[in-house]
Amino acid sequence: MKIAQQFTDKFAISLSMLCAVHCLLLPILLVSLPSLSSTQLANEALHTWMLVAVIPTSIYALTMGCKKHQRYRLLFLGGTGLILMILAILVGHQIAGEVGEKALTLLGATLVVLAHWGNFQRCYKQKNCSN
Repeated sequence: MKIAQQFTDKFAISLSMLCAVHCLLLPILLVSLPSLSSTQLANEALHTWMLVAVIPTSIYALTMGCKKHQRYRLLFLGGTGLILMILAILVGHQIAGEVGEKALTLLGATLVVLAHWGNFQRCYKQKNCSN
């Protein structure tokens, strides 16, 4: 169980970081390389599919870790990040505009990364997380 929880923490961190990098660097790449503007990288479906991968991975890793180390604030932090990322997809562009949508996404991804990092660190340090 520990191996699966550690893997999903690392995987969720990677997915959240990929989302943040995509959000920050894609506009620069699209301006720099006009041929990239014809690809589907800017498609909203990509954001949705990334979130579809992040949600179950995060829920699994954070709940398994929190059951072991009893730091439920990490679950709350990660859940808040996921909610912000969901809001960014559902209503971010219509309510807050493109900049607001990116801000919600980046803040959400940062909270998810921090929660998983804390979860991973707690489980790595505690002996009772080994089973």
